Amino acid sequence: MNGFINYYKPSGISSAYAINRIKKLFKGCKIGHMGTLDPLAEGVLPLAVGKSTRLFDFLLDKEKIYIAEFTFGYETDTLDRGGKIIKSEGLIPTKEEILKVLPTLVGKVDQIPPLYSAKNVGGERSYHIARRGGTVELKPKTVEIDSIVLDGGENGVYTFTITCKGGTYIRSICRDLAYALNTFATMTKLKRIKSGAFTLENAVTEQDLIELKDLKSLLIKPDKMVDFKSIHLDEYSSSELASGRPFKIDEKDGVYKVYDNLSSFIGIGIVNENALKIKAYLKDD
Repeated sequence: MNGFINYYKPSGISSAYAINRIKKLFKGCKIGHMGTLDPLAEGVLPLAVGKSTRLFDFLLDKEKIYIAEFTFGYETDTLDRGGKIIKSEGLIPTKEEILKVLPTLVGKVDQIPPLYSAKNVGGERSYHIARRGGTVELKPKTVEIDSIVLDGGENGVYTFTITCKGGTYIRSICRDLAYALNTFATMTKLKRIKSGAFTLENAVTEQDLIELKDLKSLLIKPDKMVDFKSIHLDEYSSSELASGRPFKIDEKDGVYKVYDNLSSFIGIGIVNENALKIKAYLKDD
C-alpha cells in the first residue's frame, strides 16, 4: 500500500506510539512521520505508508500552524507543563506588553532548541542526556516564524496562533517571549491544526480507527499532498523512462509531479536542461 494518513494524535501519547498504532494496521508496510509532536501536544501528525515516505524531503518546509497556551510566572526544565519547575515568581505581563514584543520574534530568527528535545548531540538525543542529569549546550538554529497572533487570555494565561516553518520549537518561542518580557513562561497546551496540506478537517481520530472497516479508506493519494506542476508523459516517454533510457522533454527546469501515459502517478521528477530524472519513485511495481 502507498499513501498518507492524516492522524490526529491525542494528548498523552508519543508520536512513536502513534506510529506503532498504524504499523499494527498496515502490517509489513514501512511507516514514517513528518514532524513529531510532544506527548503533551495534540493535533495533526502526517504519516506516510509505503513508498510515500520518499516524499518527505519535498514536504519538510511546508507551513505549520499551532494553537498554543503559554502560562507566565514560572518555567520548567522541559518548558512545558510536564516538567519540573526551575524558575518561579516571574512577573505577569499585560496583553499590551506582549503585543509590543511579539514582532521581535517573527521572521527568520536564531532559536535555541529546548534541552528536552530530540536534537542529536554527539550521537545521542538531547532529552536522553537531560533525563540522566547531564547538561549540554545546544547551538542556535535559524528558523522561520511567519506570525504570532495573541488570541486572548487573562491572569497570566494567554493563547496564541503561531504560523511557522518546520524545525521551529513552540516551547522555545514561549521561553523567548517570556525572556523578552523579563519574566518566565511555560507552554501548558499545544495543538497543531495544520502541517502543509494536512489539516484538522480531514484528520483521522482514534475513534475512526476503532470503527474502521476499510483500511484503504485511511489513505490519501500521495500526489494530492504535493503541489508541484504536473507532467503527463506520452506512451513513448513512459516506455523510455521505465527502461531507464534518457530522453528529452520540452519543459522548463524545475520540480514536477510525473504521470505516465495511463495517468498513473510515477513520482517526483526534476527537469534540468530538458532532461527528466525521477527523484522519488512511487509507482507500484
